[in-house]
Amino acid sequence: MRVPRIQGCDAFRVAMPRGRRPESILVRLTGDEGAVGWGEAAAPGGTAGPLWADIEERMGPALIGLDWDRPEDVSGAADLAADRGAREAAAAIDTACWDLWCRARGLPLAHALGGTRTSIVTGARITPEPALDTVTGRVNQAVGAGHVRVTVDVRPGWDIEPVRAIRQAYPALALVADAGHAYTASPEHLAVLEGLDAYGLVALERPFASGDLAAHARLQQQVGMAVAPDIGDLDTLDAALSLDAGRALHLRLDRLGGLTAARSAHDLAYAAGWDVWCSGSGAFGIGQAAAVALAALPGCTLPSDVSDPAGGPVFVTPPVRSSGGVVGVPLTQPGLGHEIDDERIGRLATRRMRLSA
Repeated sequence: MRVPRIQGCDAFRVAMPRGRRPESILVRLTGDEGAVGWGEAAAPGGTAGPLWADIEERMGPALIGLDWDRPEDVSGAADLAADRGAREAAAAIDTACWDLWCRARGLPLAHALGGTRTSIVTGARITPEPALDTVTGRVNQAVGAGHVRVTVDVRPGWDIEPVRAIRQAYPALALVADAGHAYTASPEHLAVLEGLDAYGLVALERPFASGDLAAHARLQQQVGMAVAPDIGDLDTLDAALSLDAGRALHLRLDRLGGLTAARSAHDLAYAAGWDVWCSGSGAFGIGQAAAVALAALPGCTLPSDVSDPAGGPVFVTPPVRSSGGVVGVPLTQPGLGHEIDDERIGRLATRRMRLSA
């Protein structure tokens, strides 16, 4: 089948009124005969300007009229954005290329990536809370909704106490602590991180600065829980595997620059015996739909953050929603497996861009 040459690139800068969802950039690629593909990227740090400029000035123009056989062929353009520090832009473009390619061929995205699952068991992230009873209340809501893994943020001075409270309330819950790079290799911090190991964590995510893989490796030698370093590219993952700097990988589509790199990272981690879970980018459903397809890969052994937040307008149909802690993988529709409400997106867009051949 002839490859749909990219004839148009549209971008929409979208934010919900009153800040109900963070701002995102939505990308729509148009191929021959009207085939379309969608991608989404959340604005890093809440600032969409640099991301928008990266798509408008570099990536978008590079795509128009591009000769390609498979989505992986576009990774050269995606790598350009990633090298310049705009992995989010690369993720949106790369996802849209996969969606376009799959829709043109009538293939479900999950199958095209190599996914084998028909449904995804879901986890949930608990936003930072100031009090223990609030934390345990939020965890109770997540467990009541069916999620079987919860990620809670920890920081120096706010670590052992909330983890202990959650574990006492939910002895069997799969629990991840995300440290957000907040710790150092000081004896005091190491004592706390090693103390967390007593509470049966599935993983301790991002304990140290992302470049300090040696510290991650030393901690992994001292604890039974899996350490999950922050991985933003395949070179860093190769180094982490060589150093035994962890045993778990959180696949973040925006951090890795899209589905192409995320699938490669999955393959490497899976071959090394690491546990893997994934999450989408953005809050308008497209990034979550892509994460569902990624989580269908055989190495995604831990519950993933793939549910679109409930409440407010729906931008993808059917919504990417968890039912009893499970999200079905769309296998009867091509591409992402969801219809995108481009009219609603267009109405809400605060800025639009159109590039065409």
